[in-house]
Amino acid sequence: MESEGHMTAGNEVVAEFASTCLLMRTRLISRVLTGIYDEALREFGLTSPQFALLVVISRMAPASRAEIGRRHHQDRSTLTRNLKLMLSGGWIKEVPGDAGGRARPLVLTAAGTSLLKKVAPAWRKAQEQAKTLLGDDNVVAIADMAKRLMKAKPA
Repeated sequence: MESEGHMTAGNEVVAEFASTCLLMRTRLISRVLTGIYDEALREFGLTSPQFALLVVISRMAPASRAEIGRRHHQDRSTLTRNLKLMLSGGWIKEVPGDAGGRARPLVLTAAGTSLLKKVAPAWRKAQEQAKTLLGDDNVVAIADMAKRLMKAKPA
């Protein structure tokens, strides 16, 4: 059985976590924003992570899985799972690479490009909803943070 003093110390630590933890706050923000975009993209059979990857691949193409993972700051297993769904959906495809046939860079297909064009109005609506929820100053702060993180080397 724990002593009362130990429980009090534990409660203080939990209170500190609950009131100051950046991880908890950023995950909350992420879940709320993801929900907004997922709802808007649902009718197109697209999730917000897949949408983000489509945009990243479109901008980088042709790009290897490793390049996409580094740019998107995404672990290999999550990236592989999403790319597999996107390949089977016909939104992206592998093209011949330069590395002696071992690398299989990815590009958007015509269907992937068409999908991005179709989701644009829904994305814009979600974007406005997210901006309204966050407020102008926080939108600018998030954009600044993202720029800074994109310059940082992945862990």
